[in-house]
Amino acid sequence: MLQRDGRPTQLGEAFGMYGRIFKTRHVLTFTDDPAYRREMKGMRNLNEGRHELGRHLFHGRKGEVYRAYRDGQENQLGGLGLVLNCVTLWNTAFLDRALGELRGQGYPVLDADVARLSAYTRRRINVHGHYSFRLPDLGGSWRPLRDPDQRDPDERD
Repeated sequence: MLQRDGRPTQLGEAFGMYGRIFKTRHVLTFTDDPAYRREMKGMRNLNEGRHELGRHLFHGRKGEVYRAYRDGQENQLGGLGLVLNCVTLWNTAFLDRALGELRGQGYPVLDADVARLSAYTRRRINVHGHYSFRLPDLGGSWRPLRDPDQRDPDERD
């Protein structure tokens, strides 16, 4: 809501002031409330996990967006967002299935431990190599999960 000379209208200024109320309230609560700070730290860590996954997936050109064409830059970022969402969805579905199976087998799965799991894990994602986009016939089922009692061969001490 700008006037012809580029300055905000009175309504625009009012919206700006209204927004400052919430920003000020956030800063005051952040400085005064330790529980709120912990909650904000958790959100920041969650966001950082998403960015780390994005950097892992977007490894070409040293992780830099190709800047030759403005439209191409937007397409690259849109494609990265799509891949991030697909990986997050897959990880969430797989974690849910794994937790359900562990609970079904009687393993103790604590809610406090589940709260620390992240859908942004990337350890098993191979970003190098050849890819096939043909869907295999899985017969409408999932592949079997590994045995939780066996040590992962990729895991280091």
